[in-house]
Amino acid sequence: MSELGFSALVICFVLAGYSVFASVLGHRLDNGALVESGRRSAYAVTGLLTLSILLLFYAFVMHDFSLKFVADHSNKALSWNYAAAALWSGQQGSLLLWVWILSLYTAAVVYWNRGRYPELMPYVTAVLAVIIIFFVLLLLFVANPFEKLLSFNVPRDGRGLNPLLQHPAMMIHPPCLYLGFVGVAVPFAFSMAALLTRRLDDSWIRATRRWMLFPWMFLGLGILLGGRWAYVELGWGGYWAWDPVENASLMPWLAGTAYLHSVMIQEKRDIMRFWSHFLVTLTFLLAILGTFITRSGLVSSVHSFAQSPIGPFFLGFIIFTTLAAVIAFWVRRRELQSKSSFDSYLSRESSFLLNNLVLLGACFAVLWGTLFPMLSEAVRGVRVAVGPPWFNQVNVPIALLLLALTGIGPLVAWRRASPRNLRRMFAIPVFIGVAGALLLRVLGITHFYALISFGLSMFVLAGIVQEFWRGTRARRRQFGESTLTALSRLFRKNRRRYGGYVVHVGMVAIFVGITGTAFNSEREATLNQGETVEVGKYTLRYQGVESGRDANHEWAKARFEIFEGTRLAGVMVPAKNFYLASQQPTTEVAIRSSLREDLYLALAAVSA
Repeated sequence: MSELGFSALVICFVLAGYSVFASVLGHRLDNGALVESGRRSAYAVTGLLTLSILLLFYAFVMHDFSLKFVADHSNKALSWNYAAAALWSGQQGSLLLWVWILSLYTAAVVYWNRGRYPELMPYVTAVLAVIIIFFVLLLLFVANPFEKLLSFNVPRDGRGLNPLLQHPAMMIHPPCLYLGFVGVAVPFAFSMAALLTRRLDDSWIRATRRWMLFPWMFLGLGILLGGRWAYVELGWGGYWAWDPVENASLMPWLAGTAYLHSVMIQEKRDIMRFWSHFLVTLTFLLAILGTFITRSGLVSSVHSFAQSPIGPFFLGFIIFTTLAAVIAFWVRRRELQSKSSFDSYLSRESSFLLNNLVLLGACFAVLWGTLFPMLSEAVRGVRVAVGPPWFNQVNVPIALLLLALTGIGPLVAWRRASPRNLRRMFAIPVFIGVAGALLLRVLGITHFYALISFGLSMFVLAGIVQEFWRGTRARRRQFGESTLTALSRLFRKNRRRYGGYVVHVGMVAIFVGITGTAFNSEREATLNQGETVEVGKYTLRYQGVESGRDANHEWAKARFEIFEGTRLAGVMVPAKNFYLASQQPTTEVAIRSSLREDLYLALAAVSA
């Protein structure tokens, strides 16, 4: 099995190289058969990588400890689903998953665009194949997942999966992030193809919009799932700690969000050509940088891999890609100049531009805070820690400005907004936002940033409701439709516009949830059986502990009765687990959730 998997990677490397050669040369010679040969080679690469990853899955499920990677990250006590998910728990398997997903994207984009964009597609195929070559080289020479142990070194059982990874999110969270990280290579490939072929109109934008939306969605979903995973598994009561690897996933999402706003302006007004190319390239580079941060071993994180020689290779690839993009931008600098210009500072395109600048400001702040400890150690020999207080101090004002622009942008007219139009569009949303903030202040909320956040959230929601109402009312007057029919058809005929509003509603929900952390109440206590502790409106009574074990781990579960006043509201059972293979403990929290709040209970320790 190992020889077959490794041989598939070798053939994959050869075919990916041929795909680059055939696609570029076929286009230059106007040889359709050669271009088609490069396209079919891309399909073959996908098939070979699929074979490789299936063989590795099989090795994990069958507990083939003759493979070093399997022995290091699995053991017999794991259930089949965790044994399979262990594939992406280590360096080698995660890289194979990365390049396999990239090959699926490549095959999909080549198949989807067969017969379309004949000038762009050969170079799109070639750029994607170059990226595949880089990752396959890593698998062949630096991080071989099919490396075999000598027969006398094959263990009877493996070391097991990291206990923190033995959670249902392990089956969902990493693949979602990879679908996001890897997928941004497709828009980048179209951008490079447009630069190489001088096809710098908005045709490449139309070809890539969905190919950015898909990974952007999965990257955002992965970030949310990761936050939930941290909340229920790590036992510290939070979902975001500005960890370097958390930041590594946030940065390309921010840049990708800026790109999605930029392409709307280019399509509508044919301006910001350079901006669109720059943002899609930045998104891809930040995705590769995030992969480098995770795998270099230079940062301390519960998410990162151990120290390995793979970091310099990623750094070299980042430098190579950056230089190639800079050269392409410089050579095409005249063609990248927009034919139109902004008509007014009071316009939707100007608000979108400001929105993008704020997104990039947040991205730079996160990047600087993430890299600063490594830079300080490299320059001064001392690692200076940058913790959550710094990130919060810098990014909270930026985030609130971004929330405000989320509400402002859709209400401003294209090209030029008149004072009369601004009054008509902003009067009701501004009134609701200000009145809502004042009402919350009267009700006792005094936290400055919380008041601003809640007020801006109400402003944004009011603006979105107003837009839906205006559109629905216009259809009712024009076509005589019922309210529900008009609303449904309004959405179907303007899915991009009103779908964007739905996304903005989701962003408001996230801001409201984050703002709620300003009102957290925390209490630590040491209790004997029968004793109680009060947290907010709740009284917790410790009832005792029970313990047990299975083949994978031992556990101790503490039982608490929860009272609201004198009423028994429920029972919560937090636990401590101790995993036998890795000799590591974990905390299993108990959470009692409602729409208004969570009661979060973590067991620090149990004494005999």
